[in-house]
Amino acid sequence: MSIWSTYFKVAQPSTPEEVSASLWNDDDTDYDYYVKHPGYQAALMDQYKLYVEMADRISSRRGLANTFFLSLNSAVLTLVAVFWRGGPDGLSPWFLVPALALALGLCLAWFWVVRSYRQLNAAKFAVIGALEQRLPASPWWTGEWKALRGEEKDKSTYWALTHVEIWVPLLFGLAYVIGAVAAAAGSI
Repeated sequence: MSIWSTYFKVAQPSTPEEVSASLWNDDDTDYDYYVKHPGYQAALMDQYKLYVEMADRISSRRGLANTFFLSLNSAVLTLVAVFWRGGPDGLSPWFLVPALALALGLCLAWFWVVRSYRQLNAAKFAVIGALEQRLPASPWWTGEWKALRGEEKDKSTYWALTHVEIWVPLLFGLAYVIGAVAAAAGSI
């Protein structure tokens, strides 16, 4: 396996059908018994509510992580602008290399955090979809996604936030590279 696929490839999320095989503690043959058991639906609903709440908390933590990295990158850009205001004044362009490496490392860390939250949420949502297969309705897995994308699952109708936010650290990294090249070109 290459370094690229290890650290940058975004895996395809599991489907509820794939998750179902390892989710349930009962066999399919016992399914009718459990559905008719008095406390089964109540226990299932309690687990579903808890799991949806956990997925929501992961999304909130992802938002906080994005805010942290956005603030940190904004602070880095502000510091560079303040200290670089008068120009390089005799500084070697090689002075930019460690600063650029740190800034790109920050962007890479941000990218991996976003990617990790994306994978974690994808797994949680697949489990939610599997739980909804045993509930009377499937508001999130079937209902919401069908409302957002229609029958053909047209991705142009709705872009999931995780597909958009993955570009933000990459764009900051690109801005750092362009800025460093421009600053080095100006000091030569």
